[in-house]
Amino acid sequence: MTHDFRQAALDYHAKPTPGKISVELSKPAETQLDLSLAYSPGVAEPCREIADNADDAYRYTGKGNLVAVISNGTAVLGLGNLGALASKPVMEGKALLFKRFAGINSVDIEVDTEDAGEFIDTVARIADTFGGINLEDIKAPECFEIESTLIERCNIPVFHDDQHGTAIVTAAGMINALEIQGKRLEDAVITCLGAGAAAIACMRLLVSLGARRENIYMLDRRGVIYAGREGVNAYKREFANRTDKRSLSDAMKGADVFVGLSGANLLSAEMLKSMAERPVVFACSNPDPEIKPELAQATRDDVIIATGRSDYPNQVNNVLGFPFIFRGALDVRASAINEDMKIAAVRALCELAKEPVSAEVLKACGLDSLTFGADYIIPKPMDSRLLTRIAPAVAQAAVASGVARRELPANYSPSL
Repeated sequence: MTHDFRQAALDYHAKPTPGKISVELSKPAETQLDLSLAYSPGVAEPCREIADNADDAYRYTGKGNLVAVISNGTAVLGLGNLGALASKPVMEGKALLFKRFAGINSVDIEVDTEDAGEFIDTVARIADTFGGINLEDIKAPECFEIESTLIERCNIPVFHDDQHGTAIVTAAGMINALEIQGKRLEDAVITCLGAGAAAIACMRLLVSLGARRENIYMLDRRGVIYAGREGVNAYKREFANRTDKRSLSDAMKGADVFVGLSGANLLSAEMLKSMAERPVVFACSNPDPEIKPELAQATRDDVIIATGRSDYPNQVNNVLGFPFIFRGALDVRASAINEDMKIAAVRALCELAKEPVSAEVLKACGLDSLTFGADYIIPKPMDSRLLTRIAPAVAQAAVASGVARRELPANYSPSL
């Protein structure tokens, strides 16, 4: 990061008003009557209605369009355990994205504890304030327990975006990349470097979409996770493979797909050369990928590569998913974001990438043309059609799978 960019980032957050979000009024408050309706004595009427019927909170308050972005700061971006308060700029940024891309009001909450039980109790006690909860930047393996327990205890969607947002966007890009390469997910041999929250969620979702567990080789810092290896937690053990492969070099030989959610420059040119014909590489470590696209393309002219960076084609960016997934969930008052809803989001992303790209998107990206292919496997974040394609698909899946508490509104087409 250059000094100029660093200073620009600090100035952006500090000036002219500190932070990235604020509160706006949705009702008039100019007259004595306005104040009487907004607060005492008028506010007593919706209070009574909600006391009689909790669902009326959606009718008389902003609950139905309000998401909490919650973290304890134990895994902030690629920076590690910075603590709860230092995670606040990231959580405000997430709130900004909810509002910008899906019109969802969002507030950030930083919980100052590393104890999973304390975190769960804190969030569970405030959950009914919101229509949904987006968990963020919580380290593994605690994040798995936190999310699963909160899903059980809360009556609103609880979604750990580091897991499922990453998985949804990765899966969509993966399916499209394999199609372009003339391959199928069901047949692909996948090597996954990384065994944290995002990696495990990605592999789980790929299995739900048809990947074969026996074709997945997952590696952590100690190498391949194989059946019988000692010191493997329950979450990693889910992907323990019966194999004599032990190193990344071993696991790369003949692989169709590489997924990197680990660290910079860990995939060598020699390893890439050992992959199967027409390989797919998702090098998603940020800011520096597992292999630089320039090196990958110089090594293999038949490779499709995606990264987490915006300055290369095929950016795996969670903003392609979470705002629109929550929009669809909120609009049918879903009690959860389940596997059917995640798969619906994947399918919608896959299909949108195959449609003609609008002039609006080309202008925002500074490009003259963009068509489905090796350098365009997933939509761009500035594509306004994401809202009108993903949210309805997710909402319909919520209704069909039985977690929606209201039917899809007639002629449903969300807008900002």
